[in-house]
Amino acid sequence: MNKPAAKEAKQAEPAALPDPAAVAKTYAEVAERASKLLGEHVQRQLKRGITPPSDELGIAQAFMDMTSRLLSNPYKLAQAQMGLVWDYYTLWQQSMLRFMGVDAAPVATPIKGDNRFRGEEWESHFLFDFFKQSYLIAARHIHDVVSNVEGMDEHTLQKVNFFTRQTINAFSPSNFALTNPEVLRETVRSHGQNLLKGFNNLLRDIEDGDGQLRVRMTDTSAFELGRNVATTQGKVVGENALMQLLQFNPSTDTQYKRPLLIVPPWINKYYILDLRETNSYIKWATDQGHTVFVISWVNPDEKLAQLTFEDYVQQGPLAALDMIEKQTGETEVNAAGYCLGGTLLATTLAYLAAKKQKRIASATFFTTLIDFSEPGELGVFIDEKAVEGLEKKMFERGYLEGTEMAGTFNMLRSNDLIWSFVVNNYLMGREPFPFDLLYWNSDSTRMPACMHSFYLRQMYIQNKLREPGGITVLGEPIDIRKIKVPVYFVSAIEDHIAPWKSTYLGAQLVSGPVRFVLGGSGHIAGIVNPPAANKYGYWTNPGVKLADSADEWFSGCTQNPGSWWVDWQQWVTAQDGDRVPARDPAKGKLKPIEDAPGRYAKLRLDTMKK
Repeated sequence: MNKPAAKEAKQAEPAALPDPAAVAKTYAEVAERASKLLGEHVQRQLKRGITPPSDELGIAQAFMDMTSRLLSNPYKLAQAQMGLVWDYYTLWQQSMLRFMGVDAAPVATPIKGDNRFRGEEWESHFLFDFFKQSYLIAARHIHDVVSNVEGMDEHTLQKVNFFTRQTINAFSPSNFALTNPEVLRETVRSHGQNLLKGFNNLLRDIEDGDGQLRVRMTDTSAFELGRNVATTQGKVVGENALMQLLQFNPSTDTQYKRPLLIVPPWINKYYILDLRETNSYIKWATDQGHTVFVISWVNPDEKLAQLTFEDYVQQGPLAALDMIEKQTGETEVNAAGYCLGGTLLATTLAYLAAKKQKRIASATFFTTLIDFSEPGELGVFIDEKAVEGLEKKMFERGYLEGTEMAGTFNMLRSNDLIWSFVVNNYLMGREPFPFDLLYWNSDSTRMPACMHSFYLRQMYIQNKLREPGGITVLGEPIDIRKIKVPVYFVSAIEDHIAPWKSTYLGAQLVSGPVRFVLGGSGHIAGIVNPPAANKYGYWTNPGVKLADSADEWFSGCTQNPGSWWVDWQQWVTAQDGDRVPARDPAKGKLKPIEDAPGRYAKLRLDTMKK
């Protein structure tokens, strides 16, 4: 018997009856945790007093509007109901045929990439197949009805669609013990120990969340910055209250004359670009001969509540440029910004253009929004009422918790980033698998209240960054059209956070030469795509100028195998290929403060909480 078959057979064997002492110990632990959590909850409620339920996102009003419009057209609603009844009747016939051993075509099948129903029994066992198809039929009809309600404004309709999908996802039969064949089998095999362990895991996650459920996605104890993530060696060569500047050790005898400055998003740690050596963009860029610098943002607390967007420009990219010039003697750099870091970089470029300073010779934008007119599903969470509610929370404590923003992002892909872990942790009773990407995802940073309020209002709601002089930074009106340096935009075709057609709108605003590249996969995997992996591919258009629309640009594209990193390297070195002897961060003009990744990156939210 081969190893996989032996392992599968071993897992299928009934577990031995649990040790009574071990069971009693687990029960006692669960009871103690539950009692403690209940007591803490009561104390919190007593302190807060009775507060009426709030609807900061306007969800209730949106669904009331939808319901009234549905009821105003009873004929169309009756048509939808008849369609649902007919599909259920067809499913019943198909299930009876299967029960009698007759092959019959399914009425509903999961879409490609839906991993909830990949287990064999979802198709081979007629009862679980019935559960699956019944759910898929209902989900399709509900979605079709709410997405075609007439007379609703676009934003309200988008809100209804989004939260309807969240509800549909929550009620999937894969999320319940009695209708998930894998969970049911494990419950029988382990004599219910999986559910007991799962309940213990649930209580632990509520404890970790200070009374709120924070689903654990990975084994955080399996990782340590500098040991098995963020391992590229270097030094912290400068710092201020907002960021540390890291410079990485050279791995080539000579390096490109222009240093490379990377500006990560201020809501995340920089090491998404340095998870491990095999997929580290930072290590790869160093190996290509770049002198790589990266900003590592501080994790702000209430003391930094008054920091503004201007502070992030001044103490972030502008301060980094000063440090790099002092360290290397170079007055110009190539710069790259990821997501919100790209938005900050674009603002900095426009500021420098207004000052007539060319300190950034070329700019690269990873999945970056500059024009926020089409923000995608994130727009569901950002309107006047929602921002008012968020501001109230932020200004009470001085910041927005990074976990709150992470939770919003997770909802955009709730089946993969929420419900799969609910099944694994709480129904199967397993510990989450150690995964470096999810470790990074759980290591988000806070956002100062003033800064984040400005960002949400001026950019997402009012879309002022795209308007000439729409915002003013450090006394200078910001005009993106004054950016004339060569720019490279790379986006991802499946990006739910910064939709690629929206990032394309931003690429059209700058006045310099633009190369727009579309990578495969999503917001993270589309960017962290090393050449050695040979995955996803990317699309390029040979046209010298950008097409008038994203669809027109894509229609003239060529799909290329491999990683866009190689394409970017050819582009950036074509701007200036001069080389100098390799730069050792320990031998520059700036005295090293500590080894990379530095203490700002190592400070986790859960550490701060304790």
